[in-house]
Amino acid sequence: MTKPDNMRYQPLELNDFPAIITLATEVHGEGYVDLPTLAIWRQQGLFKGINSGWVAYDEERLVGYRITFAAGQWNIDHWSSPQLWQVPAERVCYFKCNTVHRDYRGSGIGAQLLKRSTQAAKLQGALAGVAHLWQQSPNNSAVQYFTHCGGMPIKTHHSKWNQDCEQGYICTLCGNDCHCGAEEMILRFV
Repeated sequence: MTKPDNMRYQPLELNDFPAIITLATEVHGEGYVDLPTLAIWRQQGLFKGINSGWVAYDEERLVGYRITFAAGQWNIDHWSSPQLWQVPAERVCYFKCNTVHRDYRGSGIGAQLLKRSTQAAKLQGALAGVAHLWQQSPNNSAVQYFTHCGGMPIKTHHSKWNQDCEQGYICTLCGNDCHCGAEEMILRFV
């Protein structure tokens, strides 16, 4: 684990896209995100002039990113359980993904990115945020990190990302037939 001395956090911008795609491919697998999709995701995080997506740099190297969709700007699909959230669905943002380079994991970067996205989401009017955490992350670290940050489990969804394989996603564990599970979790802000 690398503990950088000069970590720089900033809102997600267009010029961050190439480095995000490189890191996403390394961590999540080929086809996880491309330029057009990343542009859509960034737009979903912009509301009231506030950007809820964040990136982390160690000098000039992108080492982490957090994609967050503003409340009301994401599709609540069959993988979500709004009846269990105890917060009005229209006031819930979506924590799409939090990715940290393997050399920097455990150094608090993920928590810092989540903190900044949460602050932005609150300013946008959100009362809570929902995420689907990758259960097969090394040592289930995704669920552990989100729990440590205050997230509460809602529901387990098996094979959540399998449908993405039809669009070219290749899971780092399962290949093009992903059966990884997702833990739907909520982080309430109030």
